Amino acid sequence: MYKISKQFSFSASHVLDLLEEGHPCARMHGHNYRITVHLKSETLDEYGFVKDYKALQTVKQFIEETLDHRHLNDILPSHPTSENIARFLYERFKPEIPELYAVEVSETPQTSCFYEP
Repeated sequence: MYKISKQFSFSASHVLDLLEEGHPCARMHGHNYRITVHLKSETLDEYGFVKDYKALQTVKQFIEETLDHRHLNDILPSHPTSENIARFLYERFKPEIPELYAVEVSETPQTSCFYEP
């Protein structure tokens, strides 16, 4: 099995308003997110790739146009936790990137969420 990954980043705000009153994340705040898409394949294409990294430009474009410097509560169909962001991105890109098997979202250098259905 061959596995590759590529990272992208964006900055955005969100409010986790389902949390109890007084929780710091229940207030509007922001993060410098790091997104990692993970791809795998049992075979390589004719160029020796799982997927040409250039073919992942659509992920970068979507992140820049849809998520970067936005309020995620206005974008995501569900509560904008790291877990839901990871699932949202996986479901958005799986149809066009069949090699995609997981999406990782990091809000801080010390934390990350890994979504793999």
